[in-house]
Amino acid sequence: MNILAFAASNSSKSINHQLVRYSTSMLNSDDVEIININDYEMPLFSEDREAELGHPRQAHDFRNKIGESDAIVISFAEHNGSYTAAWKNLFDWTSRIDQNVFQGKPVIFLATSPGPGGASNVLSQAATSAPYFGGELIASLSVPSFYEHFDTDTGRLRNRELNDKLTAVMQSLREKTATKADLHTSGEMRL
Repeated sequence: MNILAFAASNSSKSINHQLVRYSTSMLNSDDVEIININDYEMPLFSEDREAELGHPRQAHDFRNKIGESDAIVISFAEHNGSYTAAWKNLFDWTSRIDQNVFQGKPVIFLATSPGPGGASNVLSQAATSAPYFGGELIASLSVPSFYEHFDTDTGRLRNRELNDKLTAVMQSLREKTATKADLHTSGEMRL
């Protein structure tokens, strides 16, 4: 199964990128592709720009990446209680091609922040809106106080309780993708 993963942040020092890297390592799969949303940077979305430019190639490329995957893992950064401008812009452009941004894929939503809130506001927004944009939310998890709970030297959560929760979240994705693979294989055998 092909897993697409990324941080919904354009920071070169993104703690959400570190969380994505660690969480996807739990899948023990060679089929994980971690992308950087900076590779899909576009002008700030507006209806006027859309009328002038159409849909930029980067939005199509991003949508195609999602389409080629079997599941998606996103870790959301929170800016002033909401999505980062970089993610919102990419999402807005992509949704104008087709509102079904996640294309029926199973999704895992994570979030972290340096503070005790753990970007839980943005995580709640993402989880609530996922079905409206074609996302099948399997599980979500907020990791508060990132620097207190994550060892940046080893790239691992040092808080056992949070690590157990993250392990369970990633296990739920592994089980979901295994079930889909089994259904796909059994469907092929019937042909």
